Amino acid sequence: MKKTLILAAIVLMSAGCYAQKNPLVKKAKSYINSEKPDFSAARVAIEEALQAEPTAENYYWAGMIGYQEVTNENYNQMMGQGADQAKAGAAAEESYNYWLKADELAMIPKLDKKGREVVDQKTRNNIVKKMSEYYKNQEFVKYGIYLNDQKDYAGAYNAFKLHVSIPDLPMMQTEKIQKEMPRDTTYQQYKYYAAIFAVQAEMHEDAIKLLEELKDGDREAVAVNQFLYQEYVAVKDTAKFLETLQNAIVRFPAEPWFLQNLINYYIFSGQEKTAVDYLAQAIEREPNVAQYHHIKGNLDENLGNYEEALKDFDEALRCDPKLADAMAGKGRVYYNQAVKLNEEAAMISDNKAYKKALEEMNAIFRKSLPFFEQAHELAPEDRTYLQTLKGLYYRFRSEPGMQDKYDAVVEKINNL
Repeated sequence: MKKTLILAAIVLMSAGCYAQKNPLVKKAKSYINSEKPDFSAARVAIEEALQAEPTAENYYWAGMIGYQEVTNENYNQMMGQGADQAKAGAAAEESYNYWLKADELAMIPKLDKKGREVVDQKTRNNIVKKMSEYYKNQEFVKYGIYLNDQKDYAGAYNAFKLHVSIPDLPMMQTEKIQKEMPRDTTYQQYKYYAAIFAVQAEMHEDAIKLLEELKDGDREAVAVNQFLYQEYVAVKDTAKFLETLQNAIVRFPAEPWFLQNLINYYIFSGQEKTAVDYLAQAIEREPNVAQYHHIKGNLDENLGNYEEALKDFDEALRCDPKLADAMAGKGRVYYNQAVKLNEEAAMISDNKAYKKALEEMNAIFRKSLPFFEQAHELAPEDRTYLQTLKGLYYRFRSEPGMQDKYDAVVEKINNL
């Protein structure tokens, strides 16, 4: 009998020890599973549990507190009560980080009762299920959109980065899971958004990393390469921004933005010949791209090669008769020549010579007028053309019909 009592006592002691093994985890669970969950109290309890026993399982349950809070907010949304997206998103991030730690601990081999090295696959499987659920429900995407609306671009970047990182986590590298998480167009779009948020947050290194990963793809390809160039400019990496522009010129021959920036760099760095060489190569490769001729016209105009500039703009209009900028370019060549004559006339003291200079100047201003009128017809909402027309109509307002044209332009500018 005595022996039986002693054995019973030992059994009770063992059971008591087991029940007391994770009392704080049990307490945390009771807080989140009650009719009115107390997530703050649950977090206090779980933090104490982690300090006492930092196991994979305990970290998993630490993540479950945030998970349950996300679930509650989603339920409120479904019931029409409105979800607290700030609370749900922060809870999702918290649980994500706890689960990463739980997975790290779960994969540390331990000896089982038979002396074999094993990992905690059960806990890892549970984490995989929850991570998959977050991914499918787009919890971090919803949070990122909310943070973007709050203009918290760094937070939005981090939220979208967490979403696109889930398929790449080591725990998700099974054939079944990967089939459920294809790197499809939606995935690429979210990755692009993450990059843009990093750009807006001026997190240049993070933005560059993502944009470099996206630059050779088809999703928002032009914009991606434009942002990548601008980020390299921001970090003053001349070699990389030149490389980005040079590659983009070959890949996007009909997009003048890249060529313009490359040419501008060479112009402002005193390398005009290189700028002209790039234009010549571009025109030889794509002679019917209107923008190349248009850019060359701007360059020739800046260099004072006015006749050549007019020919360039004519070539641009041959390729694209509706290219308003080329039409305005022709007008601008004459307009700027007239402005120069006006400056020179101001230095003339002889009244007769001054009057003649003014006549020549007005004749050239008049020559520019029809080109700006045609540019306005091609791009009626362009304020630049309207402002130029306003000045020209005002200059000739004493002539028949010009005052009416002036009034019409002023009204249109005021209504834009």
